[in-house]
Amino acid sequence: MFDVVVIGGGPCGSTAASYLASLGHRTALLDRAGRIKPCGGAIPPRAIIDFEIPDELLKAKVTTARMVSPTNRSVDIPIENGYVGMVDREEFDEFLRERAAKKGATRFTGTFEKITRDNSGTTIHFRNHENRTVEQLKTRYIIGADGARSNVAKAEIPDSDKIPYVIAYHEIIEAPEATGKYDPERCDVIYDGIISPDFYGWVFPHGKSASVGMGTGHHGFDLKTATSELRSRAGLDKCKTIRKEGAPIPLKPLKRWDNGKDVLVAGDAAGVVAPSSGEGIYYAMAAGQIAAETIVETLVSRSPKTLKLARQRFLKEHGTVFNVLGAMQNAYYKSDNRRERFVSLCHDVDVQTLTFEAYMNKKLVSARPLAHLKIMFKNLAHLTGIVSKEFT
Repeated sequence: MFDVVVIGGGPCGSTAASYLASLGHRTALLDRAGRIKPCGGAIPPRAIIDFEIPDELLKAKVTTARMVSPTNRSVDIPIENGYVGMVDREEFDEFLRERAAKKGATRFTGTFEKITRDNSGTTIHFRNHENRTVEQLKTRYIIGADGARSNVAKAEIPDSDKIPYVIAYHEIIEAPEATGKYDPERCDVIYDGIISPDFYGWVFPHGKSASVGMGTGHHGFDLKTATSELRSRAGLDKCKTIRKEGAPIPLKPLKRWDNGKDVLVAGDAAGVVAPSSGEGIYYAMAAGQIAAETIVETLVSRSPKTLKLARQRFLKEHGTVFNVLGAMQNAYYKSDNRRERFVSLCHDVDVQTLTFEAYMNKKLVSARPLAHLKIMFKNLAHLTGIVSKEFT
């Protein structure tokens, strides 16, 4: 009998399992074998500090972000007083799972199938990857951290299948040395309807490799052709391809994260990926930490009503940022004309400074009210077409 079984061993689930096990709770961590999520791999300094990410896991330290418009104009935004760390998800996720195991979590490898309940309690049924048999884990509580389109959420959380999402696809390639088009210390973000009609494409360095990909919510859009075009533009079409991956990315938090009894979902399963940017690693780890803390309180109170506090706490800290980013995506991602104006807006020094201060620290910066007011008026001017799309 476990106190908690965490289903899903990505950054969210592994963070939750580490915290629970470190407090002495009987914790199981169930994850599928060979799972690698397509991801740009960016983690901000706050994640590195809050979750004690060792420097050796950082494959690159990015100091500049380049925004590219549909007409191929670009704005380079320096990341002042810091950097964005880049990780390889295959190595990064396994490190987090092993850290959870070292703190006392029991690891299981298999595919979640269903949850049943009887007088003896709650049982998780999963198919063991090694011998293909169905095995069972008895538990008091469950954290579903099994990603977008979570099977745990589908089974236990009403309307979880109605969450909006984009499909992300990327190719990990062997990266060249710095060229005229590729910089191993720069992230390129491409806003172009040919690459993505409603999201963006990216070229993110990972040291000896790089992630080149895009995302879209348009069903039927050819992701592989768009990525091939992106590689060609970046001068990376001749580079060796290491692997190709695709997966959904949720764009809005679920309205409910618990079933009122014994299940709590978190991370991508709860929809906590930042709109506009698609950033998920930090928010997944933060959600995993909050989910674990909430489970600890529930174990003490023995009241399932405590489970609902996880969503409230996460949104209290991050909800405003999600709302602002969601509004920005709705305003600027609808057409190439809007995307052109968005990149133009990024040329503004106040926008650059406040954007990266918020990204690095994971909160909206309130210390510069005049800058916020200036940005608001510039934003309205760009959206209404009062100003041109030139960099002003």
